[in-house]
Amino acid sequence: MSHDHLHNHRHDHNDLRGRNLLISIFLNVVITVAQVIGGVLSGSLALLSDALHNFSDVISLIVSYVANRLTKKKASLNKTFGYKRAEILAAFINASTLIIVAVLLIVEAVDRFQNPREIESDLVIWLSLIAILGNGFSVLLLKKDSQSNMNMRSAYLHLITDMMASVAVLIGGLLMKFYQIFRIDSALTLAIALYLIYMGYDLLMASTKVLMLFTPDTIPVDKIVEELHQFESIKNVHHIHVWQLNENEIHFEAHIDFEKDITLSHFDKILHEVEILLFDKFEINHVNIQPRIWKR
Repeated sequence: MSHDHLHNHRHDHNDLRGRNLLISIFLNVVITVAQVIGGVLSGSLALLSDALHNFSDVISLIVSYVANRLTKKKASLNKTFGYKRAEILAAFINASTLIIVAVLLIVEAVDRFQNPREIESDLVIWLSLIAILGNGFSVLLLKKDSQSNMNMRSAYLHLITDMMASVAVLIGGLLMKFYQIFRIDSALTLAIALYLIYMGYDLLMASTKVLMLFTPDTIPVDKIVEELHQFESIKNVHHIHVWQLNENEIHFEAHIDFEKDITLSHFDKILHEVEILLFDKFEINHVNIQPRIWKR
């Protein structure tokens, strides 16, 4: 009964995530269109770069939404894990796009810095304010889920960096309006790009580790072996594999050698104790053990 309750709660929470993502997609489509038009009319590279980042937000949010929907699909004979890794893949794609967009912005910023032009600052100021409000609301929608879900964190990072970029564009617009410092437009674009790389790198590495089946950083394998050797009947532990399937599942598999032949019921009792140990101490919730008789 308790498993069913948790399962249903997870689906309800996924529905809420999906709704929040849809709202954020709509807001960012509106912001992107407004900034592209405004950037062309005003001649502001910072505004166009913010529009490009907002467009990448739209793509990343769509990817996150699709991944969120896919996780609801049940496993099948040819997809025994279902689509449990869809959100991790979405996080990897979104982190990659953050860095790619940043590189494009750096190239444009360097070119514009060498060839500055006058910019219509009033339009820049008003559109950046609209972007701050829209992205700020989206950030609030996704903030809670971003703390526990890699896919939502990737979408959240896109939005919060874009909000900060819009703040920078607003400051640049004010400086251009009152002090005619037009090179600030390129300088802010460069700063936005470097910040995108900084924010995207950690998420890219984290999602890559999961996709490559690396042992999670929080799991000390040597300590697990040490704990298992405390069981009186266990002689040796080998062929150990620990990997993270998605945000909610960490898997452990190993061959365990026993001192002597034991009954199935005895092994079942030991397996249950091992599962409790691994879950309580290391938060591993899927355990697969192959028992063997120790051979000298």
